[in-house]
Amino acid sequence: QVQLVESGGGLVQAGGSLRLSCAASGSISGIHAMGWSRQAPGKQRELVAVITDSAGTNYADSVKGRFTISRDTAKNTVSLQMNGLESEDTAVYYCYADIGPFYRITRSWGRGTQVTVSS
Repeated sequence: QVQLVESGGGLVQAGGSLRLSCAASGSISGIHAMGWSRQAPGKQRELVAVITDSAGTNYADSVKGRFTISRDTAKNTVSLQMNGLESEDTAVYYCYADIGPFYRITRSWGRGTQVTVSS
């Protein structure tokens, strides 16, 4: 059983910054990619950023240049630095991790943390 716990959400004014963090614990045999998705009210969940076990990164077009994902492999943590926040960034942000041997990788999700950007 793997647990992912997010922290760092909150209320911020447009143009401000927040840093989200996520820690993985439990029966971790090996973490591959880690990332963040978000879901705004009435919208589908969308991928925001991902970082591979070799530190390759990818971002949604809407956050490129504003958000930065990073991870600490030794601590099994992933962070998302969000700058230049816009009202459209308001959503519940979910951390995820792809875990397990290559022949049976499973994705685990955190419970989410609310980010609200006021205009």
